[in-house]
Amino acid sequence: MEENRWLAEQFEAHREHLRAVAYRMLGSLSEAEDAVQESWLRLARKGPGEVENPGGWLTTVVARVCLDMLRSRKSRREEPLPERSAEASATDPEREALLADTVGLALLVVLERLDPAERLAFVLHDMFAVPFEEIASIVGRSTAAARQLASRARRRVQGASAKPDADLAVQREVVAAFLAALRAGDIQGLLAVLDPDVVVRADAASARGGTPAEVRGARAWAKEAVGYSRGARFVRPAMVDGKVGAVLAPRGRLLRVLRFTIANGKILEIEVVGDSARLAGLDLAVLER
Repeated sequence: MEENRWLAEQFEAHREHLRAVAYRMLGSLSEAEDAVQESWLRLARKGPGEVENPGGWLTTVVARVCLDMLRSRKSRREEPLPERSAEASATDPEREALLADTVGLALLVVLERLDPAERLAFVLHDMFAVPFEEIASIVGRSTAAARQLASRARRRVQGASAKPDADLAVQREVVAAFLAALRAGDIQGLLAVLDPDVVVRADAASARGGTPAEVRGARAWAKEAVGYSRGARFVRPAMVDGKVGAVLAPRGRLLRVLRFTIANGKILEIEVVGDSARLAGLDLAVLER
């Protein structure tokens, strides 16, 4: 009984850490909770003295469970999954939205594109300082291979393939001002960053539900955009094919990408991409802070 009580206390002491690891691995609060619960069930089955370092043991178990879940998820995604709306249900939508914002929605989107083993190596080593020797045992590879997994993931997360652009700072300022005005429903703020003759195009997937496929003129589009202010809280800047763009990713699920053409501090064109095949082909990376 004393041993069981001690294990339960150790689990509770590490629960938040385990949830943080699992959420970054899975990008879903409900799935993270499932992984954490599974780690407790496995711990509870252990006999007296079998677990000397509960924190390390639980982290390893959660990582293994998450890896299995990611691999299973990948095998089910041979065909594009149906889109999830910004209001999709979750264990705790507000809590998950806050957690996703804390981690970084753009980061969650990029992590989603990594191979399961790459994602595990990057999350455990770069975010939680787990030694590569331990990571190697989880993924079933050598320590050197585990290092390579993390390095490959790091390059993708940081957008190493993106070409340097002297105008990135300007692009970032313009996109930040655009998103701030969009979230606030500020028509004048939008007009300040949009070229008067701006063209906004949406692909077939994005134009569902009555959204126009093309709108020309800053004033015409700004009036329409006021209705998007609620959903805009899920939009965050990100690198898109080497330029500053934005992603709509409620709780880390990529639904839309906004690509901008910017010149002289004004947005000339906005392309809204929602087609799953096109989204998969975009080179997305996290903006450096």
